Amino acid sequence: MKGKLEAYDKSRDVDIFYMLVETSERERKKRREELLAPLGVKEFFEGGDIFIDKRICHGVECKLCIKACPTNALFWSSGEVRVTKDLCIYCGACVLSCMVDHCITVKRKRKNGVVETFSTPREFIILQERINAYKRRKRAEELPKT
Repeated sequence: MKGKLEAYDKSRDVDIFYMLVETSERERKKRREELLAPLGVKEFFEGGDIFIDKRICHGVECKLCIKACPTNALFWSSGEVRVTKDLCIYCGACVLSCMVDHCITVKRKRKNGVVETFSTPREFIILQERINAYKRRKRAEELPKT
């Protein structure tokens, strides 16, 4: 009887932590969709992160990243550039417009699982060229052979 009771208890074990994380992730995605829907912005990435190194940021002098952001995820507050991560679509416009290399770092995950990280305009342009070359090659392979 004791063996059956132990087996019964183990079968009812629930990972509460996993359920909480899963629920908060669903709520975060729903909130993100609600925030981005009025902007008409299409998301190309499954997830990501953005980091601004406040030690080297010259935000008070330029604010170029704030102007470049298509979703207004970057904003000026208390003397520094801040990020609303729920609005960031990890497009890289901020990195491309920033006058200081390695000030803004974007890490994004594509739907196919590929993770891309860049923090300079040069890295961003090289990454975009690689992606575009891949797309051109795929289209060329799909053309009918004559």
